[in-house]
Amino acid sequence: MDRSRHGPARVVLSTFGSHGDVLPFIGIGAKLAARGHQVSVATTPDFEPHLARAGLGFHPLCGATQMDDLHRDPRLWHPTKGLRLMFDLAVKLAPSDLGVIRTELRRAAAEERPFVAVAGPLSFGARLARDGQRFPLITTYLAPFLMRSRRAPPELPGIGLPSWLPGPVVHGIQRVLEYAVVDPARLPALNDLRRTLALRPIRNLSDWLPSPDRLLLMTPAWFAAPQPDWLPQARLVDFPRADPFGDGDHLDRALRDFLASGAAPVVITNGSSMRHGRAFFDAAARACAEAGQRAVLVCGRPGQIAALRAPDRMIVRYAPFDALLRHARAVIHHGGIGTCANAFRAGIPQIVVPNGFDQGDNAARVEKLGLGLRLSHADLAASGAGALARILSDPSLSHTCAVARARCADTDGIDAACDLIEGMAAGAVPRPACVDRAVAEALPT
Repeated sequence: MDRSRHGPARVVLSTFGSHGDVLPFIGIGAKLAARGHQVSVATTPDFEPHLARAGLGFHPLCGATQMDDLHRDPRLWHPTKGLRLMFDLAVKLAPSDLGVIRTELRRAAAEERPFVAVAGPLSFGARLARDGQRFPLITTYLAPFLMRSRRAPPELPGIGLPSWLPGPVVHGIQRVLEYAVVDPARLPALNDLRRTLALRPIRNLSDWLPSPDRLLLMTPAWFAAPQPDWLPQARLVDFPRADPFGDGDHLDRALRDFLASGAAPVVITNGSSMRHGRAFFDAAARACAEAGQRAVLVCGRPGQIAALRAPDRMIVRYAPFDALLRHARAVIHHGGIGTCANAFRAGIPQIVVPNGFDQGDNAARVEKLGLGLRLSHADLAASGAGALARILSDPSLSHTCAVARARCADTDGIDAACDLIEGMAAGAVPRPACVDRAVAEALPT
């Protein structure tokens, strides 16, 4: 971006969710700030320390305990009930998000500097603001399960369809279910909010989510091949490297000592947000024991699985996977896109046991690419040891994992994402009169 004309841009990033959802946005913000832009992030208070370490501004979207309360709800990991909980929260947080956009637009107009917003798919406030005021908005998907296509439809949570069905048939069924089941249950609350902003109601949620300006998908083409019927504003970059912005970017001494004391272990994780994963850890640890493998169990609530401690196992609250998986033989996990990407970089096979959200689609892609196996929770409990032995001894799988490692070497989608953001911001200086009329009057205070 040529900053000589308008100076650095004012950039707002908006998202919420797990570490895997938020850390890539913090990484983008940190890189943009290093390039001289004024960057702030609208998210939940549990990420305030991460933002402080990255030197970024923070806009809280809710109270301090709201996300923790959500993560404690076992319905969050139901394939369809979890989506409803996240949608309801997105509607509740939208007014706060709108207020952030209003404030930052006014500041950019007063400073006569470019303005651009970057938002996750559930940042409804930013998307609503874009419908009422013309500023550049980049909707950012970290996984491809929201990329609708007739030729290569993604797997949607709670919609189990036979794999042999042709793509157009799958897409048609998905669309019918959206219009007949999903939209009638979800859209009334969102459209009520739109009416308070003098905006027309929308008819379909998935069509509305992506910004008309730009849709950024942070997965490479070899993982999610671009389709001719994708939206024309879609752009792809590589997987982001977000671990440096987490709770720490180095392996602690105890973990390093364990790794050095024996054969490379299998890493087991069920995601940073999971509060109900005891059965998963039980089954995965048992599979490792029966297959004769050491294990590192990464669990945000280690007290919940303290009974699984053993001489050939180590339990840790947190570890940067970019570093840890380079010392592992394999990983058994929930299918979060960040964990998938770190396994690709490490060149190790995966067993993916999805819970909900994008995880089923990620698991299907991992298996189709020959980079691991997909198991249900029941299959992990019944035959996890056999599956683990299979992925550790399959030479063709070892080869495809090595190819994935080579593809990921020295790549980081954050740089390319920042280039795209700067390109969208160039010259996008909001006019004070437009901000006052379309934003200050329309958006809630």
